[in-house]
Amino acid sequence: MAKEVERAGIPTVLITGLSTVALKVGANRVLQGKRFSHPCGNPALKPEDEQTWRLELLRTALRAFTTPVSMPTLFESPA
Repeated sequence: MAKEVERAGIPTVLITGLSTVALKVGANRVLQGKRFSHPCGNPALKPEDEQTWRLELLRTALRAFTTPVSMPTLFESPA
């Protein structure tokens, strides 16, 4: 879906636990999420630590969003 939105001229960042699949289908900006079942969260962390982790994930997504790319590019999630 991200690929089709990009084709319409709207930049996207796909946050996923399946980054290899997203890259193979041609999504331009792929942000590696935590896991398949929790791409935008980390249930192993305490709630306050997870909130900090999610905020950093969002910041990484915004950096990816503003990064010009010409081919599928993988951005790493926060540690």
